[in-house]
Parts: sequence; structure tokens; C-alpha cells
Amino acid sequence: MKTKKRLTLVIFILVAFAMQGQIKLGKIIDRSINRAERSVENRIQNKIDKKVDKTLDNVEDSIFNCKAEKKKSTVEQKSSEKSSSKEATQKSKETSKEETSSSSAPTLVWNKYDFVPGSEIIFEDNLDGEQSGEFPSKWDLVQGSIENANFDNQNVIYFMKCNMNGGGGIIPLLKNSSSDYLPEEFSIEFDAYFEEKSNNYNIYLADYKNQNNLDKTFSIANKWLRVSKNGAEYKQDISTKYYPGCSDSNIDKTPKWRHVAISFNTRAMKLYLDDARILNIPNLGYNPTGITIGYQNPSGSTKGYIKNIRIAKGAVPLYDKFLTDGKFVTTGIKFDVNKATIKPESMGTINYVLKMMTDHPELSFSVEGHTDSDGEAIPNQKLSEARAKAVLDVMVKLGIDQSRLISTGHGESKPMTANNTPEAKAQNRRVEFVRM
Repeated sequence: MKTKKRLTLVIFILVAFAMQGQIKLGKIIDRSINRAERSVENRIQNKIDKKVDKTLDNVEDSIFNCKAEKKKSTVEQKSSEKSSSKEATQKSKETSKEETSSSSAPTLVWNKYDFVPGSEIIFEDNLDGEQSGEFPSKWDLVQGSIENANFDNQNVIYFMKCNMNGGGGIIPLLKNSSSDYLPEEFSIEFDAYFEEKSNNYNIYLADYKNQNNLDKTFSIANKWLRVSKNGAEYKQDISTKYYPGCSDSNIDKTPKWRHVAISFNTRAMKLYLDDARILNIPNLGYNPTGITIGYQNPSGSTKGYIKNIRIAKGAVPLYDKFLTDGKFVTTGIKFDVNKATIKPESMGTINYVLKMMTDHPELSFSVEGHTDSDGEAIPNQKLSEARAKAVLDVMVKLGIDQSRLISTGHGESKPMTANNTPEAKAQNRRVEFVRM
């Protein structure tokens, strides 16, 4: 009986333990499940966090890189713009520099120049082949100390000492120098150098050596024009004018070359210094018969130099010549030696043609270049083509439609005269405008 009771008690105890264990086991299982869930949740959350962090990192990197690239791009752009700006500025400077020395350069300063020289050359001296220290071979001496020299890397006529007021100077060496060799229409041109100190050139419109008795009504001593760096004077107290920007109180003291040009038509005379008309005399009051060029330098304190002297006979107006011949010829468009660079004083003739084409829009021209026969034929041909093209380019730049112009060159193949004197060579070096 006791044994049975003990067995029952043991079973009860075991059942109780079993029940308690089951409860604990359930709790353990629940805890394990909860722990597992939390672990899974934590792992999932960690992965999510890591994924989010990575995404955020990528976004941040992207933003940073974008900013960096933008900054870099901005810096590079600014650098590029700065470089481009420098290149553009440099290019602009180079273009400006090229324009200054090119065929179109004269138009910037000489675009209102209206001097048109005569087309038939009477006398020409570019001093080609002259020897320094010798007397100029194409001239005769009136009075003074004058000889050839090389100045500013060019052949020049050098006035060492010359009493201008006493009629000193030089005269062209012509066969008919004792007669009136200046026609009713003529032009005179030369380049004159002016030093820092005041110095003057005197132009007598008569031959002071050979024409003393030619005009009984008007003495040679009164047939003069005086040219200075800053202006010109005609018969003292009658007309004295200054170059634009110069006056008694504002004198240009810069040493420089100036181009002197004189045109005469029946009785009226105009005198130009570079691009400006200085004197405009409606009635000269006498008949010009020749030319004497002197220099006011009795003390020898300053020196005078001249070059590129030309006397030409005036011609029928170019438009009238064109109407009769279908073309007109001009020797007034000049170029640097062996180059296609147009000299500034050529703008008078070019401006004349521009006005003609503006007033007559029906006109179209072939611009044709010609050279003398000095040198080789092939280089002369190329030079004539380049010179004609240079004239066309200037005219187009000044407003003429390019469809109205073509250019060509004939080199030395079509001379106007024999190529045996300086005057003949100058006549052959020409530009023709031929109707298209």
C-alpha cells in the first residue's frame, strides 16, 4: 500500500515537473522564437541600414562629384574663356596689325582724300640706282649744297645747305626747260622729310635758272609756295593754313615724312599734306611754267630730304574717258616697290572711282594690273595680279558690291610705251578699269 502511495506520489511529482518543464520549455521556445525574430529583424534592419547608408553615400558622392566636376568645369570654362579671350585679343591685335600694313590700311586715314594726279607722266624720279655723294642725275642745280644720300634706308635727295629765299634749290633736267613745260592741268607730288626743329620747303612754280625772262608780268620770286610740317603758305599774308590739329600754339614736333601734292587746273590750285587739303586757291593769279624745289636752311642747322618726285599732265576726267574708250587708265594708284601694298596717296584715285561707281550703279569693272618690264616675266605677272586684287579688295571693303568687280593681271605683256626711261616705266606701271 505504501509502495503504491509512493508510486502515486512519484507519478504526481513527475507530472508536476513535466507540466512545469513544459511551461518552462514553452517559455524557452517563446524566448527563442522572440530572440530569433529580433535577430532576423536586427539583421534585416542592419542590412536595410547598410543599404540606405550605401545609397546615401552614393548620393553624397554623386553630389560631391557633381559639384567638383561643376567647379572643375567652371574653372576650365573660365580658363578656356580667358584663354579664348586672350587668343581673340591677340588675334584682334594681329588682325589690326595686318590691316595697318595691308592694302586696305590707307582707307582708315585717307578715306576722304580727293587728290587725283595727272595720268600722263612728264617727269619721274624715284632715285633708283643713284649713288650717295653724287649730284642727282635727273636734276640741275640753281644754288646750294645738294647731293644724293641714303636716309631712312631709302635713296633721297639731301639738302645740306640751301638758301631758299634766294631762289636756291634744284630744277628738273628737261630738254625744254627754258619753255613753259607745265600744261593747263598738271599735278606735282613728292615726299618730304621734316625734322623736329622747324624747317620749310619752298616750291617755285617756275624754273629759277632757265625761265627768268619767260613771264614779264610776274617775277619768279613771287611764284612760290612754302610747305612746313604743320601747314602751307601761299604768298605771305594771303593764305596760310595748318594741317588739322596743328596751330600756332599746337605745333607737331615729331620728325616725319609727309606726302606733298599739288593740283592745278587752268587757274585754280590745291595743295595737300598727307590726307588733308591745306590750300585751296581759286585763282592763282599767274601762269605756272616750271618748278624749282628749294629748302630753307641757310645756316645748315637742319637738313632736308625729298624722294619720289613726279610731275604729270592732267587728263580728261576719268568718267568721260571711260565713256569714249570703254575703260580708263590711271597711274595714280601706287604700290610699294615689288609689293602689292597700296600707298596711302593712291586713295584719291580710288575714292574717285568709288564715287563714280556709286553715282552710276550700272557700272561694273574689270580691275587690271600692269607692270613695267624690269625683272622676270613670271614674277611680274604674279605681282600684277596681286596688285589688281588688292585694289578690288579695298573697293569692296569701302562698299562696292563684289559682283560688280573682277580682277586680273597682265604683267609686262601690254606696255603703253617703251620701257627705256623712268617716265616710261612709271607709265607702264598702271591700273586699268575696263568695262565688263
